[in-house]
Amino acid sequence: MPEPRPTFPPPSSISPEAQAVLAATGGYTLQPHPALDDVAGWERWVEAADGPLREMLGGFQLSDDVMRRSEFEIDGVTTHVLHPVGVPDDAPIVLELHGGGLILCGGELSWKMTAARAAERPAITWVPDYRMPPKHRFPVALEDCLAVYRRALAERDPSRLAVSGASAGGNLAAALMLRAKDDGLPLPAALILMTPELDLTESGDTFATLLGIDQLGLLAVVNELYADGQDLTQPYLSPLFGDVTDFPPTFLQSGTRDLYLSNTVRMHRKLLDAGVPVELRVMEAGLHGGFGGRTPEDRVINADMLAFLAEHLT
Repeated sequence: MPEPRPTFPPPSSISPEAQAVLAATGGYTLQPHPALDDVAGWERWVEAADGPLREMLGGFQLSDDVMRRSEFEIDGVTTHVLHPVGVPDDAPIVLELHGGGLILCGGELSWKMTAARAAERPAITWVPDYRMPPKHRFPVALEDCLAVYRRALAERDPSRLAVSGASAGGNLAAALMLRAKDDGLPLPAALILMTPELDLTESGDTFATLLGIDQLGLLAVVNELYADGQDLTQPYLSPLFGDVTDFPPTFLQSGTRDLYLSNTVRMHRKLLDAGVPVELRVMEAGLHGGFGGRTPEDRVINADMLAFLAEHLT
């Protein structure tokens, strides 16, 4: 039998709040994966996996004196609009692509997960509820994001657009840049990739060295379901293998305990080699997704992202 992996206590090099998060964090306990062709089984799996987050955010309500929410539909894609009070109607738009392993966090979870970030931006945030497996497999999610991006281009000059994504949303945000380039569309003024899932082959070093240390596990079966038989090295599936020439200025974020740290630092190197202006933030002891937005470390990263947007959006 394999040797058990070591556990590491929270280091003294991070804030007490971050130490408490690490001390309370355990790995995900998901049910076994169904067969790839078992649509009903996967629907039950998604429901069970979304359950804890839905329970945590179930009572979340937007305060009318902070932000208002509306929605529109384009090509069958519901897109939530988060408009902070005091932000003008012609403010820049940030297209925020939600995380969830390319299969989770649809419906109301899509905008509830991003509402805290949206409330702090001097911008209007659009959150597409892109369609996902098991019923909607590659390239449906990417096509949905492209349709909403085209709508954003009709509403704003590219200099007043940004695209942001965390985890699986980072995959789609980077894939969207590749697809927009291939379609001859203008690219946005800024791109934000937070702990991004850029390599569905899971070939980077930290997929081995941080497995069992980060709370996130390998997603090989889910990636196979999403890809629907396509080669996982295809750049629209794994943007790390794409041509990033002429990408917009990019902000990358990860942590030293993030399973996707390799994804992030490899993309950083690739963007540097392509001459793309890029900033990288690696959080000490940060997990996938940081510390959940509840610590001084998270607040510093968020302030850096806001400064990045302020620099690049007009």
